[in-house]
Amino acid sequence: MEKVSAQIRSALQPSPKVLVSCCGNDGESDVLAVAYCGNCSYDPPMVMVGIVPSRYSYHLIKESGCFTVNLVDKKYKQIFDYLGSHSKRDGDKITACGAKLLPGRNVKAPYLADCPVQIECTVAGSIVTGSHEMFIGKIEAVFADGELVDGEGKIDFSRIDFL
Repeated sequence: MEKVSAQIRSALQPSPKVLVSCCGNDGESDVLAVAYCGNCSYDPPMVMVGIVPSRYSYHLIKESGCFTVNLVDKKYKQIFDYLGSHSKRDGDKITACGAKLLPGRNVKAPYLADCPVQIECTVAGSIVTGSHEMFIGKIEAVFADGELVDGEGKIDFSRIDFL
């Protein structure tokens, strides 16, 4: 098969669609859709999320030093789309879309109760990669819907109908 030139931007696809929730030191919470994310270390366990510095949530993560990655399934598409297309600068988008935000268990950042998996992280470092700052999150805890977790604590990701 002949290979032809393709777009360079966002060439690594598919990538998971996640919602990152965060909280500032004053208790203000926000959630944003993040396209650039992934695992970056297994010892210690770490993930990375890329956030454009102009996003409202950016300063909350810089200030608090933590965030939660919420994995999204297809049942959450409408809320994902709303949170990804509205800014907190324009109003309370979390209440407007009906998202259920609950306090984090091990970090200050809240989590989205209706998402199947939450990954609570503290910021271990960051690097500016151009348009995004990649926040490296040391995983402090992972929580999942009970029917997804086996007796050894492993998540059966095949049972999630990812967005």
